[in-house]
Amino acid sequence: MADVLSQSQIDALLNAMQNSDEDSRVEEPPKSEQEYRKYDFYSPKKYTKDKLKMLRSIYDNYARVAATQINGLFRVASEVEVVGVEEERYYEFGNALNETDVLTLAHVELPDHSKNPPMVFHIAPTLMAAMIDRMLGGTGTDVGVDMSYTYTDIEIALYEKIIRYLIAITSDVWAQNIKFVIDFERVEENPSMFQGISVDETVVIIMMRIQLGDIEGMMNICISGTILSNIFDLMEKTKFLADQDEQARIRTDREDILENIREAKMNVTAQLGVAKLNLDDVYNLHVGDVIDLNKPQNSPVALYIEGQQWFNGQLGVHNKNMAVKIENRTLEPKDDGSVNENDNVAV
Repeated sequence: MADVLSQSQIDALLNAMQNSDEDSRVEEPPKSEQEYRKYDFYSPKKYTKDKLKMLRSIYDNYARVAATQINGLFRVASEVEVVGVEEERYYEFGNALNETDVLTLAHVELPDHSKNPPMVFHIAPTLMAAMIDRMLGGTGTDVGVDMSYTYTDIEIALYEKIIRYLIAITSDVWAQNIKFVIDFERVEENPSMFQGISVDETVVIIMMRIQLGDIEGMMNICISGTILSNIFDLMEKTKFLADQDEQARIRTDREDILENIREAKMNVTAQLGVAKLNLDDVYNLHVGDVIDLNKPQNSPVALYIEGQQWFNGQLGVHNKNMAVKIENRTLEPKDDGSVNENDNVAV
């Protein structure tokens, strides 16, 4: 009869099995959750990375020119750099503004004279207060100005004078891509009252960091989707017309060249065949000797133009004169009218 385990033995066996399972269990390291960028399908992105990269390149040039302008105006070393170019809805840009913020509106006149909303400029009060202070003879180092600062009427007038310089250089940095006119329109002291751009319209925000001595602040440039769409359309149209003009110029140049060389005289040589002879055989040649060309009687004749074989033909007679009838071409011209000297294919 099999041994019967006592209750204490059964408990010890269960505890041993439980401890063995805990030791054999390997704790898996927690998997790091991969972060994904949220995408709003209700407002899909309108501009490709290439276009945003082009805008960043344009405003990198703007930053260099703006730094020069600020250095000259305020007699202080400054740094201007683009920290980001983002596409978003206008209401996102508007919600980030305070009630005391001041917007500057600039009218944009494109070559097609289309009606466009204004370009919006915003400068942080801390930075603008430092600029105004230096313009009035101060040191421009007051760090007590915060984002809720309210401008006085005199400061608004100086604000307008300063921002005109920063608006004027916009057309210069865009000139390599498209030429347009941009003019100061007005200063909007209440951002919530500005209705020039629809709240749901796609805009591109150019974020620039400006350091004026010890003071640092942000300047944002808001470009509406309407302006950008018209600009990109005009750029593509201009490029298309430029390509057409280039093709027409190449075609005209080719016709002019052909017209100028049309009456030029060229040597045309018909080669009946090729034979190799020893120098002794050539020395002993006499009138009436026959040289074997190793070609059948009715074989094609190679026709050379200025030493280059162009055609094959048949030897014959025309008006009691020996002649060659051209049958095919041995050199195939390329698209640009040139020929490859290594090609020797009949067509």
